[in-house]
Amino acid sequence: MTLAVVEPPAAALLSTAAIRERCGNVTASVTAGSSRFFHIDRAQLDATAARVAAVTRRRYPDLAIPYHSRWRHFEAGGVDRRAELEAALASRSDLEKARTRIDLTVVSVLLDAGAGAAWSYVEAESGTRYTRSEGLGVASFRAFMQGAFSADARDPLRVDAAALGTLDAETLARLFQADDANPLVGLSGRAALLRRLGDALTAQQDVFANRARPGALFDFVTQHGKRRAVAAPAILRALLDGLGAIWLTGSAQDGVALGDVWRHPRAGGSGPTTGWVPFHKLSQWLCYSLFEPFEWAGIAVTDRDALTALPEYRNGGLLLDNGVLKLRNDAGSRVPWDVGSELVVEWRALTVALVDELAPLVRTELGVPDLPLACILEGGTWAAGRELALMRRGGDPPLTIRSDGTVF
Repeated sequence: MTLAVVEPPAAALLSTAAIRERCGNVTASVTAGSSRFFHIDRAQLDATAARVAAVTRRRYPDLAIPYHSRWRHFEAGGVDRRAELEAALASRSDLEKARTRIDLTVVSVLLDAGAGAAWSYVEAESGTRYTRSEGLGVASFRAFMQGAFSADARDPLRVDAAALGTLDAETLARLFQADDANPLVGLSGRAALLRRLGDALTAQQDVFANRARPGALFDFVTQHGKRRAVAAPAILRALLDGLGAIWLTGSAQDGVALGDVWRHPRAGGSGPTTGWVPFHKLSQWLCYSLFEPFEWAGIAVTDRDALTALPEYRNGGLLLDNGVLKLRNDAGSRVPWDVGSELVVEWRALTVALVDELAPLVRTELGVPDLPLACILEGGTWAAGRELALMRRGGDPPLTIRSDGTVF
């Protein structure tokens, strides 16, 4: 007799369907005029789609648009760092290559929350200075190639729990060239997040077996490479199940940590999860960034558009800066907000729902009706939001969020 697995109520918040449902509920309430913070002007969606399409054509004139992925940051400055990695992996098996690419992707994405405007990184190999996401991507790539996340000096190109368990803020500061004159936002939070990653790799035997490294996710999802197609939501669920314990946002239900899930009075829902809005932003960003490592290993990724737009300050900033969203009180743009505040939760929910409305308009503008959402983000909404932020505020987002470097 096989016993059914009974999941805790919080498991209902682990799907992209739940993200869209709850974000849709919040958006419907704002549309109805119930918000204290925002007004939606959908008349601006067409102009916003035109802006996104124009940015996309400028960045990718042939419309061969790659996924929105951490791997784009490894290409910063026109340097083919993937080729460098592949050369170093030439003698390894296909399975081990896949595990290594995933090791790099996971640790780099978890270090990717906003760097702040004051920090930069100079890559010794190219002599080029990088900032923001590109800087974090290049710095984490170089740290990985130096073996900073491996406990085995004979096998530096890996990430394992033993090495992560000893990682402190001072070590991370050295790797990222951060100091008082070059401050990196949330440095201690990032180091603590990687230590919790190490704990999760050891504890979650169902996903990571006895390998205690992120790359074991490949074996779990594909049955050691035997399954040749996997659905994007299945990858995301494996990430949330395997790594959920690392997100100490303070949101919890019945003692179960919820991660990037927050309360909103008009979130709706039913049962014990009523009133909670899930986002799982960094987990989805990680999932998007894993599409290519799976595909390079010959695994087709299906149902890619089940994932949502990433609810962060570039996509959300695009909507504010291009007038799709308007603050009811401009004073809101001049004060800092906590990640869990009603205003920020609402802004993020609106971002998910409104980018879903924007996406088909962008496809029409580009004449590519089947363009994946991951490519629209890359082309795209994220880049257009960043450009507007640079023009209007030197790169700063339109709203100031207090962050420890583990959500944004």
